[in-house]
Amino acid sequence: MTNTILALVDGSIYAKSVCDHAAWAAGRMEAEVELMHVIDRIVSEGNSDLSGSIALGARTALLDKLSALDEQRSKLLQQKGRAILDDAREVIETAGHTVASAHLRQGELVEAVHALENRAAMIMIGKRGEEADFASLKLGSHVEGLVRASHRPVFVASRAFKPLDRAIIAYDGGASSQRVVDHVARNPLFAGLKIEVITVGQRTRETERGLEDASAILTGAGLDVETHILAGQPEEVLGKRVEEAGSCMVVMGAYGHSRIRSFVIGSTTSEMLRSCKAPVLLMR
Repeated sequence: MTNTILALVDGSIYAKSVCDHAAWAAGRMEAEVELMHVIDRIVSEGNSDLSGSIALGARTALLDKLSALDEQRSKLLQQKGRAILDDAREVIETAGHTVASAHLRQGELVEAVHALENRAAMIMIGKRGEEADFASLKLGSHVEGLVRASHRPVFVASRAFKPLDRAIIAYDGGASSQRVVDHVARNPLFAGLKIEVITVGQRTRETERGLEDASAILTGAGLDVETHILAGQPEEVLGKRVEEAGSCMVVMGAYGHSRIRSFVIGSTTSEMLRSCKAPVLLMR
């Protein structure tokens, strides 16, 4: 693994936020940025045979025209992809950071990321893509699949960038949340940020001891830490705290247990990402 951030960019309004977050993180981590734009195979190939059951001669002529249109469409999509990568490079380099490389790929996004993720310290993606449905706040179609498939931390950028001064760790005592604490303690991305470790549930000696252990690891790394045990539904409690905190990011395991498990696994992963207005860093 190299010290790079793999930033996934498209033609959506979230692409600028991905670039701004990548530049912010690159500065803190002293990392380079790799850019990737993936042309979806379905979009590039089209989705139907428009020739139908026409007479042979006419059908052949129409197929020739459709083939030419497909070729033109493919060229336009590649031109668009290169333009997106050029714009993204400009944003990051204007911020004073290095773009190590820019990749234009065609196919499935998860497969394209898998081919490069071993050399990345973190992957960044926007919460929604070019087909974003802002009326229903639907997530981008690739976000949850990427989170489930990737073995690297996945940073899901919010719609607009603002410098972050606080990280909220959703902690349930499970293995993935333990890995989150270790990651935050080691990663210069979090240096100087205020760290809140929050458990949602009942106050017991076990939960108190878990928070004490997490706090000891984080304070031992020189971080400013506070811990909280809050009652209620995880999505409501964490969402409210994010709103109160302002310029913050949420850090949590993609897999957990207890009450937060039902909040993070399966369809509720999408609900958490959908409703949270702050950027979210998810770890397996």
